[in-house]
Amino acid sequence: MFSPLRHAGYRHLFIAQVSALLGTGMATVALGLLAYDLAGANAGEILGAALAIKMIAYIGVAPFASALSARLPRKVLLVSLDVVRAGVAAALPFVGEAWQVYALMTVLYVASAAFTPAFQAMIPDLLPDEGEYTKALSLSRLAADLESVASPVLAALLLAVMSYSNLFAGTAVGFVASALFVVTAVLPKLGKAAQKPFLQRLTGGMRLFALTPRLRGLLAISLATAAGGAMVFVNTVVLVQSRFGLSGQATAWALAAFGGGSMAAAVFLPRLLGRLTDRAAMVLGAATMTGVLLAGAWLAVSYVALLALWVIMGFGYSLT
Repeated sequence: MFSPLRHAGYRHLFIAQVSALLGTGMATVALGLLAYDLAGANAGEILGAALAIKMIAYIGVAPFASALSARLPRKVLLVSLDVVRAGVAAALPFVGEAWQVYALMTVLYVASAAFTPAFQAMIPDLLPDEGEYTKALSLSRLAADLESVASPVLAALLLAVMSYSNLFAGTAVGFVASALFVVTAVLPKLGKAAQKPFLQRLTGGMRLFALTPRLRGLLAISLATAAGGAMVFVNTVVLVQSRFGLSGQATAWALAAFGGGSMAAAVFLPRLLGRLTDRAAMVLGAATMTGVLLAGAWLAVSYVALLALWVIMGFGYSLT
């Protein structure tokens, strides 16, 4: 699984990805605490709006970015987007109004939506062998799962000695580190292969979903995943700090509990798939999250109960 890391170019890209993931994870915690500072028990309104902006940015920008990245120097594009994201992170501690959060998060999410497809398009250029490419995708997934635990834990430890606004500095450092590792990655020179028309590349993903029944069914699973994730990312800070009267550090540990459940699912998934089909596992994950959402209305009466529910929610989230 780790053999792609022997390739220096991919190793630099992987470290860049991990750096950006850690920075983004700390920003998730810090953004929740910032929203609570600005709106108190109504923090969910700010976080919900921020996540809506994220979805609009990814849906509206990612297809264009994917289609355009083939015509642009990808290393320059990635470094520029990392610099933009670092600048936004550095500015977030100084906001004092909700609209300023929305404006900065729009810039951040647009940059991230453009970054992701361009970054992913570099991997097959570095690892043309299908087996190595598959392992690289597995490593990327592992990094994302580990980040869901590591970032909240790191944030909780840092919050013991500093204010949450300093977490945004950690986010900026993560993006700067990502840019540096992208700069130092040696990429192969690509020949000018014949490209499909821009409109065809732009709409290719949507047409694939529309024409493939299995992918259309996946959209329903994605709705369940989005509902569970939204509950965690929007309402954790409100539940922990407004309802239970605890600190920002407790919020970070609650998010870490969700990440721990997700990591546990990633560990046990290979065994589970030995007994269940892929579809059954995804339906089980969606059903698990639905059950937690229904039960949480009555069972989330204490911080400990919330931690337990978030572990189960994270498990279901990862299965889908």
